[in-house]
Amino acid sequence: MTTRFVPLSQFDRLAANFFGASGARSTLDRQIPVDAIQRDERLILAFDLPGVSEDEVELSLERRVLQVRATRAGTARDGDHVFLAERPHGSFSRQIVLGDTLDLDRVTASFDSGVLTVTVPVSDKARSRRIEISNAPVSAASGEVSEHAGSEQPAN
Repeated sequence: MTTRFVPLSQFDRLAANFFGASGARSTLDRQIPVDAIQRDERLILAFDLPGVSEDEVELSLERRVLQVRATRAGTARDGDHVFLAERPHGSFSRQIVLGDTLDLDRVTASFDSGVLTVTVPVSDKARSRRIEISNAPVSAASGEVSEHAGSEQPAN
């Protein structure tokens, strides 16, 4: 139903492992974590955005690409002596390529407690449905069905 689209992510990981670059790790952390779940006849995407206000979240859909962008401000101020800074800040983004079985005209989104939830229903055209099989009429001339099935005369 979905395809994950993260340009150059494999290359970034290889470069970070090969060169041991600490800067490459901070780039990888800027990707928004997401859960993708199919429930009933809809796809539910939950993006983790702790510490981000709803005003700092931008959600767009172009063709089949859903893009989430967000910004989280840092907590340190000028003159602060920072002992530890593990919480990433700055700009974050994530792109998800949505499958062609989804109804992209009925996408909804909500934001609660730092979680952006995007719901995409499955298209009516893509839903599974039962197709009745009709029986073809049997021709009496073919010898498959005989009106005299009980008689013991062999058919020619």
